[in-house]
Formats: sequence, structure tokens, C-alpha cells
Amino acid sequence: MNASTKPQLPWLRIIEMNLGFLGLQFSFGLQQANMSPIYSYLGADVANIPLLQLAGPLTGLLVQPLVGAMSDRTSSRWGRRTPYFIVGAVLCSLGLFFMPLSPTILAAVSLLWILDAGNNITMEPYRAYVSDRLADDQRRFGFLSQSAFTGLGQMLAYLSPTFLVNALGFDPNAVDAHNIPVITRAAFTIGAVLSLTTILWSIFRVPELPLSEAERARIISLRMTAGATIMEIWHAIVAMPMAMRKLALMSLFQWYAMFTYWNYVVYSIARSVYNETNAVSDGFRQAVLDNGEIGGFYNGVAFVAALAMVPWARKAGPAMTHAVCLIAAGAGMFAIPHIADKTWLFVPAIGVGLGWASIMGNPYIILARTIPPERTGVYMGIFNMMIVIPMLLNAVTMPLYFDSLLGGDPRNALMLAGVLMAIAGVCVLWVRDPGGAAPSDHAVKAG
Repeated sequence: MNASTKPQLPWLRIIEMNLGFLGLQFSFGLQQANMSPIYSYLGADVANIPLLQLAGPLTGLLVQPLVGAMSDRTSSRWGRRTPYFIVGAVLCSLGLFFMPLSPTILAAVSLLWILDAGNNITMEPYRAYVSDRLADDQRRFGFLSQSAFTGLGQMLAYLSPTFLVNALGFDPNAVDAHNIPVITRAAFTIGAVLSLTTILWSIFRVPELPLSEAERARIISLRMTAGATIMEIWHAIVAMPMAMRKLALMSLFQWYAMFTYWNYVVYSIARSVYNETNAVSDGFRQAVLDNGEIGGFYNGVAFVAALAMVPWARKAGPAMTHAVCLIAAGAGMFAIPHIADKTWLFVPAIGVGLGWASIMGNPYIILARTIPPERTGVYMGIFNMMIVIPMLLNAVTMPLYFDSLLGGDPRNALMLAGVLMAIAGVCVLWVRDPGGAAPSDHAVKAG
């Protein structure tokens, strides 16, 4: 179905179709806030944290383009994307439930593979689902509302341990036999429930559009084999639009910086605020809670900013908007290691929140304008390869220079992340947005 002939959706339906992102991003938020500490609780060395996080980017590299290409070629009674949503949601829920029960580093790494496989199987078709379902003049609101749920879901994930302590009376220092806090187990259980229920709500409340006879015939004519899928990915890479190629350079710096930030911000706060390096100390566990509050705050900023960016991005264009937000995020990351009072950490977190809101929305607006609709899934998958490849580079390279060039100090890693994020902001200005300042979203109806 042509994008211009797709039915207009009320704004409430667009929000409902993105509700699954709440559960999906709650899962990602739990990973960002807790996986590094979990590895440390189980005895991992700080320099090796990026290597232990390798499951996420490597799974994304393998799964996302394949699932994207396969969903483009799927024609089932449930739709093109829906079967992948359900399989991914179940795997994600299982991974979340069992993760805090890990007795060893190996068990935690193995469960992270399952968890990330589920997240990635769901994530890629979800991006394509929004592009498939919405008309051109509603996609901006669709992707930015998806970005808003990213902020909200991760905010709730980051704040859940603090809520369990302050509202429900959990002991922050109560740990199991493997030094994993009880509040971590409770937060992951909540995430397992949310991941499954919110995705099911979205796909049943806003089902996919039925394929036209021409679309169905085209899909049936395509071979659904591993070789055909890989060739489809290769042909799509060869024919990749120029704007998408330029986004790759921005993604290199942007995601290397974000991965560094997520891996080392807890350790930076533990040193700068509590002068603590021992992962099983009360001070380190307090730094984990502090990071939860700060992460919740910056994701709250992202939730609000994503909605506020709708008129701004329409006026200035998504590329310029994204550049400004990335530079603000870089300044925030650079400042965090220099702050010794927890209260003041919320100021640079504003910049991180602005950057995160933009990362999850504006590049996809640019991308959706440049790619052919019949290949939305595969190109969304390839674009997410541009996310995971910088993370893989980070995982492989950071242990090589963390102790030497960065002095084994996570605060230096955060400052490096700030510089790289600002460079990404400059790079995005090189991308020529094919749509410019997009047409008005007047068609997003109320009710």
C-alpha cells in the first residue's frame, strides 16, 4: 500500500502502537543500568566489562539485518512483522527473569545472549512496522512518540530499584549468595512482565495493515532461504542511499560514545562521589542507585524532549536538531566525572537526555525518507548494523587501552565519550536531509 493512501490514525492509536516500546526499552534500561554491576558483583575486572557486554552488539549485528530482511519477505495470517514481535518478546521475558539468578559470569553472559536476541528480534520489525503502518505525514509523530516511549521505559527501568527501596522498603544492601542485590532481581521480574504484555497490547490494538494483492504476490515470488536473505542484504548495501551512507560516520562516533557511557558511568560516579572502587561495597551499591536516579532523570528529559522536538524538528529539520542535541549530550558526559556532589550530577544529565531523545527519533526520520518502502525492513536492519558495529569496536578496543591510555580510570572513559559524542554532532551536519523541514503533522488527529 502506498504511504500516501494509508489510513490516517488518531494520535491515541499511534501512541498505542508504540506502547510495546515501553516494555522493550524497560528491558534495555535494565541492561544499561545493571549489567556492568552484575558482572562486577560476580567478580569481573572493570577493564573487561565491554568484552562481557559483547552479546548485545554481536547479536544485533547478526540478528537485526536478517530479521529485517525476513520480515520484508514474510506473508502470514498474522502479518509481516507480528510473528517476530511475539517470538522476540517471549525470549526477552525469559532472559530478564533468569538474569539476576546468574550464579557465574558465564551464566550471566549466556543469558545476555538470549535477552539481546529477543530484544533484537523485536526491535527491527518494530521500526519497520511504524513505517509500514503510517502515512508520510504521520511518520514524524510515530517515530518521535517511539522515542518518547524509549525515554519513559528506560526512565522507569532506571528508577525501579530506587522505588523498591524508598516506596516498598526493600533493603538496598540485601544480596543473594552471589552478591546480586535483591532489588535487582525484583526489577528484572517487573521488566519480564512489561516486555511481554506491552508488545502484545500494541499488536492487538493496532494490527498491521493487510497486504495488497500486488504486495502479497511480490512476497510469494521471493525465496525465503538463508542464501536469498543474505543476498538481499548485500544488494541493499550496494544500493544504499547516499544519506544513509553518511549517517554511518555519525553512528560510528555516536554509538561508540554511548556504549562507553553505559559501561562506565556507574564506576565514574563511584569514584568521583564516593571515592570507591570495590564493587561489593555499600558505596558502590549506592553509586548504582544514584546512577539509577540520574538515568531515570535523563530518560525523563528524553521523554519530554522527544515530544517537544516535533515542532522544532519540523522547523529546523531533523539533521540540525540532532546535531545540537548530540553536542549537548557530549558536554554532559564530559562534565559528569568532574562532579563530586550527587545533586549536581542531574545538571549534565539534561544534556544526555536531550541527546538520547534525538538518537532514538531523528535519524530514523531522515532514514525513512530515503529508503524504498518495499525494503524498509532490510534497511532498518542495516541501519542498526551501524549501531552495533561501533559497539563491537568498543568491546574489542577498550580493553586494549583502558589501563594504558585511560589510566584504568572510568572517569577518563566518560570524558572520551563526551568528546566522541560532540564529534558525532558535527558529522551529522554533513548529512543532507532529503526531506528538509518536513510537511506539517496536521493529519495527526485527536481521539
